[in-house]
Amino acid sequence: MRSYFKNIYLTFHTILKGMFLTLKISTQAKATMEYPDVKQELPPRTRGRLFNKIEDCIGCLLCAKACPTDCITIDVIKRGKDEPTPRTSEESGAKPIRFWIPQFDINFNLCCWCGLCTDPCPTKCLTMTKEYEFSAYKKEDLVFRFAKDPYPQTIQANQQ
Repeated sequence: MRSYFKNIYLTFHTILKGMFLTLKISTQAKATMEYPDVKQELPPRTRGRLFNKIEDCIGCLLCAKACPTDCITIDVIKRGKDEPTPRTSEESGAKPIRFWIPQFDINFNLCCWCGLCTDPCPTKCLTMTKEYEFSAYKKEDLVFRFAKDPYPQTIQANQQ
């Protein structure tokens, strides 16, 4: 008989405890954000989408070698001796660009956002942005292509 009244007491005690907790939380300021309209402030070292400033890429392939998931695909073609060698921007150290880069693709289906590919880049052209909203319906839409000119003019002329 004693356990019967103890169970009744514990039931009402638990219910009252839950109601008081609900009352306490309902009087506090709301923490919910209206997501599409209001976006949360991201920390300074947020790792979002990879971005490549292709104009400063020298084609060293260090980022592709450092990537643990092999999500970076780069093709490079050595420039001819008689071709002028452009340089990267001053903020990247004005290094000579000795290769054409007809393909620089990053497959975000495979990327694990570790940031290991950004560390060895000598010109710091590959960076992680704070952009995190880039969902897609098809897997093909998550392959980002950064190369501007698929083939240099001299190679295109030789192929024709």
